Amino acid sequence: MDRLKDKVAIITGGVAGIGLGIAECYIREGAKVVLTANHNVEGGKKAVAEFGDEKALFVQQDVSKEADWERVIKQTIDKFGKLDILVNNAGVGGVNGPLEDLSLEDWQQVIDINLTGNFLGEKHAIRAMKTFNHAKGSIINISSVAGLVGLPLSPAYSASKGGTRLLTHATALSLASEKVDIRVNAVHPGWIATDIVPKDYEQQIVQTIPVGHMGEPQDIGEICIYLGNDESKFANGADFVIDGAQRA
Repeated sequence: MDRLKDKVAIITGGVAGIGLGIAECYIREGAKVVLTANHNVEGGKKAVAEFGDEKALFVQQDVSKEADWERVIKQTIDKFGKLDILVNNAGVGGVNGPLEDLSLEDWQQVIDINLTGNFLGEKHAIRAMKTFNHAKGSIINISSVAGLVGLPLSPAYSASKGGTRLLTHATALSLASEKVDIRVNAVHPGWIATDIVPKDYEQQIVQTIPVGHMGEPQDIGEICIYLGNDESKFANGADFVIDGAQRA
């Protein structure tokens, strides 16, 4: 307990699925959380009611819009006074199919949310950490095993997650070379039991996982606790794969 005591974290896409699992772990460990979502406003209100207004804030946000990031950062600082941790979790799967059948709009939607959204989050979190937190903090980008190996019918998703992985590395190196104590790491979940997993294929999916079951959102939350506190002070620009040995 209290591994994140007095830490303030922004968790995008933080009101359902993996994001909510991370938020629940962060609250358990003493953090204050700012949760964002673009469409699930009711989920945001429910999470704040559960966690308590003194510990949580919900802000509706489109992560692909710079003005929305500026508003989220402002409301975070206004309520909690600083920013210690950013978890770039919001993402979409997009339209699946052969690349030649995808429209530019299909491609752009995934890139805008999954990759540009992470760029904007890093940009504004770094500025806030430098201004309000003595240039100290942790940025955690939730990528995917699809950022390590391509998914043949999800080219935009794979590209966005692979881009997130290398964005993580580039930003970590840039900050480290400046001797700025803001660490940037990537987490790559495998199959996690959330509502987005197609129920019709669940058993087939489980058969591909060596440990014999899917992960839970809290499994991602636990690694994010480690990356959010000083236990991980030498972990920087790294990839953490949480997939039940599927990629081993």
